[in-house]
Amino acid sequence: MRQKLFSGMQVRRLRESHALTQHAFAERVGISASYLNQIESNQRPLTAPVLLGLAQAFSVNLADFAQEDTDRLIGDLRQALADPVFSGLLPNSQDLKTIAANTSWFAHAFLSLHLAFRRANERTQILDEAFSSERTEMERDPGALLPYEEVRNFLHYRGNYLDRLDRNAESLAEEISVGESVHGTHLSDYLFKRHGIRVESEKVDPTSLFIRRYDRVARVLWLRDGIDHASKVFHIAHLIGQIEQEKEIDAIISDASFRANGAAAITRIALANYFAGALVMPYERFLNAARSLRYDVERLCILFGTSFEQVGHRLSTLQRPGDRGVPFYFVRVDRAGNILKRHSSTRFQFARFGGTCPLWNVHEAFSSGDRTLVQIAEMPDGVRYLSVARAATKSGGSHLAPPRHFALGIGCEVSYAQDVVYADGIDIKTAPVTKIGVSCRICERGDCPQRAAPPIDRPLIVDPDRRDFVPFRFS
Repeated sequence: MRQKLFSGMQVRRLRESHALTQHAFAERVGISASYLNQIESNQRPLTAPVLLGLAQAFSVNLADFAQEDTDRLIGDLRQALADPVFSGLLPNSQDLKTIAANTSWFAHAFLSLHLAFRRANERTQILDEAFSSERTEMERDPGALLPYEEVRNFLHYRGNYLDRLDRNAESLAEEISVGESVHGTHLSDYLFKRHGIRVESEKVDPTSLFIRRYDRVARVLWLRDGIDHASKVFHIAHLIGQIEQEKEIDAIISDASFRANGAAAITRIALANYFAGALVMPYERFLNAARSLRYDVERLCILFGTSFEQVGHRLSTLQRPGDRGVPFYFVRVDRAGNILKRHSSTRFQFARFGGTCPLWNVHEAFSSGDRTLVQIAEMPDGVRYLSVARAATKSGGSHLAPPRHFALGIGCEVSYAQDVVYADGIDIKTAPVTKIGVSCRICERGDCPQRAAPPIDRPLIVDPDRRDFVPFRFS
């Protein structure tokens, strides 16, 4: 069932930016003032005729009215409110839906404040030297968001799709025929002809962490000698995005109004990376291929000359209004269970604090060699996902260079299983289901043999005469 589009806040902001009354605004759109009032209060969804009227009357991009994923916001609010500091405050699901739909700005402010509170509290407990003369800027302002956290939140709540940047990449791909060759010569030739920038290999000490360096004076993009083909092409595409999409990237960053120092610089890299993925795997061509190959990542890697990680990330961005692909999440995890990358167009909830669920198949991937693991996983909200995971190793290009090991995961809701090759041979109705959670600290499952910590919002029951897998129960 197609989700109805409620965008009352965006409509109201558009009206207020033109200093129009509801009556005057409604007249220009071609609807009644009472209907507009219902739209702005999220009592009525935006219909296709209303969207068309908005576009014609105010020359707006319809993608700007894409509804924020309230399921994500509700999940994050529920995680935050599970903190013991809010003991006794247990808003029901309808309360959270109302907050997320009608006052999302307040919800985001609350989440930022709670994150800042947690960090300040952790620093108070852990850093005895917090008041020494060597304090860093973050120690002087423990309430500030870390740059990576602020950037992650920014992309998370935009649904991991950036319409204008994606379309610009697709237009350029059509111009230079990216995707028709897996040798990367189109991109390096284009970079030299359009910008006079050469691509050269640089030999480095095998233990060096160097990957890419752009010499602005000599106009040379230096890439680590021995780097794999997919990475080489991606880094060239990144530089093209950095140069040609500077104004678009600046506009996106300006609208974001980041507070943390360094967040804008990190976002600039992230957006150039987004452009690079969209250039190497242009939207329409990639989506058509993904549909015809039933989202077979391995075959898409061969077709576009890309890596499993690049394809997995791109699958999570296929959310263009009017032409959406299957919604996927993508995650990269290290051996310690740290989530290094996470992108999603699904309702899948990632842990905001603490570790991830050990029953999730991304952790098993490290001991599974080259096998691709498929799991039917159920989250506490009852939504089931087709979860795919496999191990990945990035070589340093030399025997002496230490390789990097990761686990990569993609997944979609099981309602899309018939469209995805990884569900073949699995009877979705009868297949074993692994009940996973966001993290132990907020997981409500009382029958999990892998529980590492009690939930922080439940009173403990400790019976000295009984021992289960864990030495406690909870109500």
